[in-house]
Amino acid sequence: MALPNGAGGYQIGDGNISEAQLFVQSAPTALTAAATATAAQLSAGMFTFNGTAGNLTLPTVADLEAGIPNAVKVNAAFDFFVVNIDGVDAVTLVVGTGWTIVGVAAVSANTSAQFRARKTGDGAWTAYRIA
Repeated sequence: MALPNGAGGYQIGDGNISEAQLFVQSAPTALTAAATATAAQLSAGMFTFNGTAGNLTLPTVADLEAGIPNAVKVNAAFDFFVVNIDGVDAVTLVVGTGWTIVGVAAVSANTSAQFRARKTGDGAWTAYRIA
């Protein structure tokens, strides 16, 4: 049964709950040591980590906005994931210039984390750990 569409709502598909919602996911960016993500890598949405403990540094907001020029409105947002497949070492999300981080930045060994990047103002973004 399709959901009713009223008052400016938006419905993806026809509301058939028995069908998977498919989307495009490029191959994850594989990391083995500390690295600074590019805007393209960050917008692809997924990183794997398997190596010595280190930091995953977000690009500066200037570099992010140059690489994702459509993200101009305050509250524009996207999610990205860090999957730590290392059995011993943690990877820690570190913010570049113009960023703030909210929540635990370390992704422990054999765990993963979901972050939401949100534009909070001119030249300002926040990365929230949401899972």
